[in-house]
Parts: sequence; structure tokens; C-alpha cells
Amino acid sequence: MLVIGSGGIKIAEAAEFDYSGSQALKAIKEDGIKAILVNPNIATIQTSHLFADRVYALPITPEYVEQVIEKERPDGIMVGFGGQTALSVGVSLWKRGVLAKYGIKVLGTPIEGIEVALERGLFREAMYRNNIPVPPSRPASTPTEAFDIAKEIGFPVIVRVSFNLGGGGSFTAWDEEEFRTKIHKAFAHAGLVKTVLVEKYLHHWKEIEYEIMRDRRGNSVAVACMENMDPMGVHTGDSVVVAPCQTLTNREYYIGRESSIKVASVIGLVGECNVQIALDPVSERHYVIETNPRMSRSSALASKATGYPLAYIAAKLALGYTLDELVNKITGKTSTLFEPSLDYVVVKIPRWDLEKFPGSEARLGSEMMSVGEVMAIGRNLHEAIQKAIRMLDIGEPGVVGGPLYHEDQEVDEVLEALKNRKPYWILWAAKAIKMGVSIDEIQRLTGVDRFFLRIIEDIVKLYEEIRRRGHGILGDIELIQEAKIRGFSDEQIARAIGMDPGEFRSVRIRLAGIPAVKQIDTLAAEYPAQTNYLYTTYGGVDDDIEFR
Repeated sequence: MLVIGSGGIKIAEAAEFDYSGSQALKAIKEDGIKAILVNPNIATIQTSHLFADRVYALPITPEYVEQVIEKERPDGIMVGFGGQTALSVGVSLWKRGVLAKYGIKVLGTPIEGIEVALERGLFREAMYRNNIPVPPSRPASTPTEAFDIAKEIGFPVIVRVSFNLGGGGSFTAWDEEEFRTKIHKAFAHAGLVKTVLVEKYLHHWKEIEYEIMRDRRGNSVAVACMENMDPMGVHTGDSVVVAPCQTLTNREYYIGRESSIKVASVIGLVGECNVQIALDPVSERHYVIETNPRMSRSSALASKATGYPLAYIAAKLALGYTLDELVNKITGKTSTLFEPSLDYVVVKIPRWDLEKFPGSEARLGSEMMSVGEVMAIGRNLHEAIQKAIRMLDIGEPGVVGGPLYHEDQEVDEVLEALKNRKPYWILWAAKAIKMGVSIDEIQRLTGVDRFFLRIIEDIVKLYEEIRRRGHGILGDIELIQEAKIRGFSDEQIARAIGMDPGEFRSVRIRLAGIPAVKQIDTLAAEYPAQTNYLYTTYGGVDDDIEFR
């Protein structure tokens, strides 16, 4: 079995594909199948002797992969575990007749389905044929044709490129002048298909993602529903993402789930895909935006967030297993047909290093700019957000109490940062709330749902209460416990009251105790778990495991 990796780490293709490739190789080896890997990145786990029988550290291009095929003569090939790079190479090999020449079977989603998913014009037509709603859009082959389509659809529009990595070349245009300035860049990024899709821009609509598993018999499960705090127009790799979805009604959730499963069926998915859906915040109207028929950055997040081993299961499905035949290794009892249930909240926040890219615009949009991301787990959203901010390693102790929060700035400057979608907008929103800016005004500028803004407001209010009370909080056990439950670190609280963090920690242990250790079990404690996947939280009393 030949597995194509993702190659060197780059923006939009990073460590998540080492994770997915390693899991796929593990699944293959378990069945006694010889595994061959093409991946020039020797800094990855999957290139170690533990996983593949043979590793080729060659560039991931059709020419080099063909050389490996000619030498090794594999029976099958998996292209869904190396990101967009691997998919594009797989499609190229198929189009050139290389796979047919050597009698190689594509395991997982067929290449025809991959083409439909990634070529935006074909995807749009397939959705229309199957009565799946997509935004008003049309493909264009030239800048002139694209401009005519944009005028016909009406501004604002967003231009998307097929077979593309990290949204490269895509852009939003609010008027004709902006469109003319940017359209040539989009065509310069066009990959295997020299067309772009001109689509109506859904300003401030919610962006929801579903991770779908489907086997060869058509059995499907929605493993995760993840909500982007950032609205449409910001690349999902640059968005703050929360799982499970927080602001959807039950009906909205199932509408999106049904559409996502239909998309998986239309492309003939065997394995895993990510489906992105736009949801009108004031009605139940929704559109399917796109699908990635492979393990993606979002898939890795969903896998870590739910405890459901997406890449491992996807590889098993590609080998011919069905969902009812595979056992959830975390419970050891339930099949993989069980959809995960979460009794905790997961937040993903991207990390940017724009100072390393001179001349880059510090403004989030449809092209991905982040160089990494962190994931935090908590019993409530306040806790998870604060933990994630701390893990970014940008010098901020949480949503509040850091350098940006206390820096002297004019209100107009802060509002401009929110309007222009500067990175780490959560910190700017907290600062604006401290300055007295209303939730409605911040929502108008950012499009972020009021629910999330009120979470930030709760954190700001609690921090300001702690600052106001000073050392007086040391006798208030309930306030200290509430602060810890809401994700405040000892350092944050100590700074707020002007106390040494070490001294406060001693007081906190005496008054509020230490955090509980909780277990991720995929089914909200409905079944006993057999895993060492743990997190600590003050939002619980009893430990899920015995270790003290």
C-alpha cells in the first residue's frame, strides 16, 4: 500500500498531516499489509521505522511518485492523508493514466469524487443536481469573464480557487475597483484547473463545520460539529473554533448535519470529509460552501476534540471495513457508528507570527496566515478560551490582565482593530468592553455572535470585580472558586490584586483546593472509558481516575 505524505511543513499544511498519516500507517500495518510512504520531511513521526516498511524521502510531485510506483508496484494507493498536496498528486497521476498503467487501485474516496469536491465548478453543479443549497456563484476562465459574473451576481463577492491550499489567491471584493485590483492574483494561484469561482459574499453569516465519516455501504456519522466564532470571510484556519457548536438550535444542527451527509454521499465518500456550511444568523437559511474529501486541519482538531480517531478509522474504511465492524477503542464496547457526545468544551485559537513576514497585512481574510494553533479543553467556554490564550505563548495570561488589556489606547484605535479584523480579536474585544463599548457595537463591527461576546464580557466583569476588591477577595472563597472555574490563572488573579503569584497560589490551594482530573471518553461518561486522554479543570469535584 502506497501512502502519500504532505511533505515539508508550510502554512495550511503542518503537523496535523503527520498525525493523520501516522494513524493511517498504523491501521494498514495492523492488517498485515506492507506500507510504503513517500514523504521528504524526515522530521515527522511517520517517517520513523515504526510505521512504514519503506520510506522514500522524495519530493511529492507526480514525477517522483511515479518513480516509486514503477519500482515498488503497489496494489493500492491512499491519497487522503497528506493534505491538499497528496490529493493534487493523486489526481494528476490518475489523469496521466499512471494508476491505470500499473493497475493501482485508489482506496477510499474515488478520484472522480475527489475531483467533484475540489473543482469548484463541478462541485456547484453536483450540489444543484442533488438539491443541496449553495450560494449564487459561477466559474470563470478569464479575469474579464469573472468581472462580468461579479457584476451579474452583485457585490460584495468572494472569489475562490480550485485545488488550492490555505485559500491562496482567494479574496473578497466590495466594489468593482477592488475586484479589478485582486482578480489577477486569483488566477495566478489557480492549480490543476485554471478557473476561479465567483460567489456571493455572505457577510457576517455563521460558519459551521461538520466532520463526516462514511463507509462503502453508505453508513454515515457526523463525528463533530464545530462552530467558527469568526463569521464567513475569515479562513477557517484563521478562525477561533469551538466544539461542540454553541449557538445553533437543535433544528439548525440537524439541517446542517443532513446537508453534510448528503454531500458525502454525492461525492461517493469512503472515509472522512469536512463540510463547511454557512448559516444565516437570523433565519434557518443555509448554504454548503465546500468539502474537503480528506483528513484536514479541521479533521485533526475534531479527532483531538472528540477522542474519535478519525484518521485511523478513515484508513480502515478505505481498506473495506464498515463502521459497524469497527470498535471505538476508547470505550472498548461501542461501535464507531456511535456519534461522540461531549461533556466539555474545546476551543482552538490560531497563532500568528506576522512580524516574520514583512509587508504582510495584519488583517484576517479568506487567505490563511496563521502558522500554528492551540487547543484547550474546559468544562465551560470561559475556561477553555482563557486556557487557549495562555497556551499561545504571546505574553498574555488570558483574555484579560495582560499587556494589551492594560495598554493605553484610544477607543477609536481599538474599534479600528476590531473592524479590520486584526489577529487575536478576542483580546481587542475584551479591551473594548473594558472601555465601555457595547456588545451590539462590537457585534456590528465583527459579526461575532453576541453569545461569544457575552462570554468575553463575563470574563472582563469578573476581572474588574477582582481588581476592585483587591486583597479583600482572599477571604471570599466563592469568588476565588468562581474565578478558577472561569479559567483564571493564579498569575492573572495575583496581578489583579497586586500580590506575588506564589503567595496567592498557597492561599488558593487552602481556599479553593486543586483542580479535578477529567477523562475524555467520547460518550459523556455513558460508558466507562479505557483511555489516558485527560484534562484538569476547576469545573468538577471528583477525579475520573484513581491516582492520588
